[in-house]
Amino acid sequence: MDRKIILATLALFLISASAVLVQLNAPTAKSITPTLTGQPELCLTCHAGIEEISPSHPVQTFGCVICHGGNALALDQNLAHSGLRGGKNPSDFSVVEASCGGSECHAGTPEDQRDHIQRAVSSIQGTYAGAIAQVRRSFGAQPDGTAHYGIYALTDNPVVSPHAVPALEKFDPAKTNDPLPVKNFSDQCLTCHLTAEPNSQPYLYRSTGCAACHTPYASDGLYRGDDPTIDRAEAGHATAHQLTTKLTYQTCNTCHNRGNYSLKQMAFLPRPDLPTSGAPLPEDRLRDYYQPIGQFTQCEWELDCIDCHTSGEAMGDGDLYSSKLDIQYVQCQTCHGTLTELPETITLTDPNDVEFRRARLNGNYSLQMGDTVLLTERGEKFGSIKLVEGRLRQTPKVSGEPYEIPLVKDSACLQKPNEQASHYCHECHAYQR
Repeated sequence: MDRKIILATLALFLISASAVLVQLNAPTAKSITPTLTGQPELCLTCHAGIEEISPSHPVQTFGCVICHGGNALALDQNLAHSGLRGGKNPSDFSVVEASCGGSECHAGTPEDQRDHIQRAVSSIQGTYAGAIAQVRRSFGAQPDGTAHYGIYALTDNPVVSPHAVPALEKFDPAKTNDPLPVKNFSDQCLTCHLTAEPNSQPYLYRSTGCAACHTPYASDGLYRGDDPTIDRAEAGHATAHQLTTKLTYQTCNTCHNRGNYSLKQMAFLPRPDLPTSGAPLPEDRLRDYYQPIGQFTQCEWELDCIDCHTSGEAMGDGDLYSSKLDIQYVQCQTCHGTLTELPETITLTDPNDVEFRRARLNGNYSLQMGDTVLLTERGEKFGSIKLVEGRLRQTPKVSGEPYEIPLVKDSACLQKPNEQASHYCHECHAYQR
């Protein structure tokens, strides 16, 4: 009995001594008390110099734990990181409701334009329903291109668009007895939807969930911020601890324009013209934006994807679609008009219009009450394209350098209103590399 008491006392002493040593070796604690929680946090003790996540999420208001989870008062790394949501990414769809949800955040109503999570999860980029449907159709597993399956099961209620489907089942070729090529597709090719972990290769580095688009990565996957805890030589990190609405073409290209899927081989074939080594990897917009076999107009090269595609096209509108063609509707005439009609515009009269919020978050363009902006055929506004003295002027959301949009009306353009695919414009306006 005495021996057990001695051993227990010794063990308690060693535990206490270890705790003291941890605290003695720990850096001087830096505490913040975010106003949303009123609870102190010590995260910045180790993450000193880390970038503020975004202007709309100031650290003094949000802190770290409200989004990331973890142990706010621990100085030991393992203890501090226990309970982190989504590992390093609280916007991963598996935890996004707990991290980013709430009616005042990103799980609000469509009327308040705060239904971001629901839209992203149901988007064609999230469900991957279009690719799944087309592959199954190609190999005889279904008669047409209507989507029946997604990466995860999902129900849409209510269905608004006539092009949408009411529900998707979880894609599992084994359960549906799909042919071998479809099973190979499931095993080898599901790498681009928003819940997929990216390939750790140059030009493919990205995050998952909301951060797949809203957190920038360099082509070499290296961190360039000031957080001392992140290895600057280790690939696979975002360029900075940051959320942004200035989505560059590089962000979109982590899934698009990096190669082609071969149905015959059921494999992704990377582009052979992109460099595979070097730090940093060279960025070449003219080379990177489109594959060498493609043609494009000068505006397709100079603008970024978000300068032409609306929020609804990129993030979805809450419905479930069978193809990206069902949700993409912006055409050349949306901005340039036709020979007989000018582009449609609308004057901003509601101080709560979401376009004002989007302009503030972007920062490269500004809006005031009474401004007249471009309007799409489905009623979405382009706040970055304004009517100024009778002319349409666009401020690109990434570069911020405005220029005038040439209009078709009263020009010698041969455009036909029923021929709006970009290849029609390439006949006269193809940009020479």
